[in-house]
Amino acid sequence: MFNTPNVSFEFFPPKDEEGEANLLHTVSRLEPYRPSFASVTYGAGGSTRERTNRIVKRLVEESTLTPAAHLTCVGATREEINSIVRTWQAAGIKHIVALRGDAPAGAEKYEPHPNGYANAAELTAGLRKMGDFEISVGAYPDVHPDSPSAAADLENLKRKIDEGANRAITQYFFEADTFLRFRDVCTKAGIKVPIVPGILPVVKFKTVLHFSKSCGAVIPQWMADLFDGLDEDPEISQLVAAATATELCMKLMTEGVEDFHFYTLNRSQLTSAICRRLGRKPNMKDTT
Repeated sequence: MFNTPNVSFEFFPPKDEEGEANLLHTVSRLEPYRPSFASVTYGAGGSTRERTNRIVKRLVEESTLTPAAHLTCVGATREEINSIVRTWQAAGIKHIVALRGDAPAGAEKYEPHPNGYANAAELTAGLRKMGDFEISVGAYPDVHPDSPSAAADLENLKRKIDEGANRAITQYFFEADTFLRFRDVCTKAGIKVPIVPGILPVVKFKTVLHFSKSCGAVIPQWMADLFDGLDEDPEISQLVAAATATELCMKLMTEGVEDFHFYTLNRSQLTSAICRRLGRKPNMKDTT
């Protein structure tokens, strides 16, 4: 018998009013699962900055969720980033996901702003100086695509933790052993904060293939075979996706994992189904 796991959710800021209405509907469906927090992403180069600001503030004002605002180093000075953080502080936002960020569209590689934070470790240190934030950082079981080696990637993660991060949330992966090996390596490196597995329920497999090429996540052959042709059969695809993600989570729970972070893609059905299967039932009082 497992303990009921803790969960958290990730959303992205929509592009228009219709998307925002759909997101708020998703929030209302997932809110009863009482997540530890709900993160809102932040586009490359701050491209979604205003939309991210609006969504996290709406979550504060219109829901019971604890919003965690993503923040990147790309294309901004330290003062510009600090100004954003002060605005969030004033709005009651105390949880930040501190990331280096990806290179903006058209750039060959990430380049730090000459007057900005160079990386997520520097950003984490800056946040620690500004206030008593809950800080999450990224971790990469399959190694970040910009890292020269797994050892360098691990050292970078350790720097972020040493600068004051409270937890690391992993990039998504699809095999339990990928996470468990990574967790063991982190423990041996002296990393003591929680390493929270990021779980991506597959909405469309072609989309996952596209994401994975840019983020370095490995897709095992068995999974490619399993989802082959299912993008044209969304009902069956959703059943397979729910079963696959649930099985992954349950394997991790047998190894003592108690927290999961779900990349929802602003949809509620798959994440809701998985939460229920893991024993995380909604508080029906919150659904009225």
